Amino acid sequence: MESFEPKKLALIRIWQILKEYSDYDHPLTQDDIARHLENDYGIVIERKAISRNISLLKEAGIEIESRRAGSYLEERDFEDSELKLLIDGVLCSKHITAKHSKDLIDRLCGLSNKYFRSHVKNIYSVNDWSKTDNQALFFNIELIDTAIEQKLRVAYDYNKIGIDKKLHKSSYQVVSPYQLILHNQRYYLMAYSEYWGNMVFHRLDRITNMKLTEEKATDLQTIPGYKNGIDYKKLSSAMPYMYSDEPERIDFVADAGIVDQIVDWFGNDIRIAQSSDNENQVKVSVVASPNAMEHWAMQYANYIEVVFPKTLRERIRNSLENGLKKYK
Repeated sequence: MESFEPKKLALIRIWQILKEYSDYDHPLTQDDIARHLENDYGIVIERKAISRNISLLKEAGIEIESRRAGSYLEERDFEDSELKLLIDGVLCSKHITAKHSKDLIDRLCGLSNKYFRSHVKNIYSVNDWSKTDNQALFFNIELIDTAIEQKLRVAYDYNKIGIDKKLHKSSYQVVSPYQLILHNQRYYLMAYSEYWGNMVFHRLDRITNMKLTEEKATDLQTIPGYKNGIDYKKLSSAMPYMYSDEPERIDFVADAGIVDQIVDWFGNDIRIAQSSDNENQVKVSVVASPNAMEHWAMQYANYIEVVFPKTLRERIRNSLENGLKKYK
């Protein structure tokens, strides 16, 4: 009876061995598998039993390829190139702490084999990336999901970074949460502030001491502009930065050489036409947050000129003049 249990486990262990040690370039012979079974798991079985177990795995739908050189796991849940993309996404996500990033990368590497791990050198550089120190990120995500599902408000401290590079409380918020949005490599909580009477977008890595309240959340469809729910495409293109003011039509003239960057920021649903006054310029019309647009226009001040509305144009001009004074 003592020897029967290991033989039953052999089926699973062979699959695990193929998953860990094999790929197209590294097929495993039956002797290789037998050695891993004995060394890694203390299971000793005949070569014929290994062959039968591999056949059973194939019958169960496991993609195993066998050739003269040996057997290997042909298909996995993720290709190595896909895992590399996911790992790069974790590395550049500034809202994930260094510790959580390292843990996630280790688990992603576990979805491939040992040869993949040996090639992912950048998993050791995670501490060199600019990362948040907020350890409550994943707890807050779970809490927000619960609040959205139960239609409850959440309360939390909203913080800013001080000169000591640490979080310091700037306000106390009680809001109705609706969605988590990934924007410009940052996670934002999209919520309605009953106190201010408008939608807010708060960076998740700036939130601490979050808790559920017993207050019912405001129904999203009762908020002006959200009768039909959240238009994510409009939201992402109208807010190059996550300001909460109402989007409006904005016209500007831009150098033709930055059209690709304009489309990157505002999407394809914008109007672009060749300027009749200058063949090297284009006329662009977008629907965007004026506050966000002021910030964006300052960033691209050398390449664009806002022409409408005049109130926004005046704000940009004042900002440019104030900035120029600092360099006199």
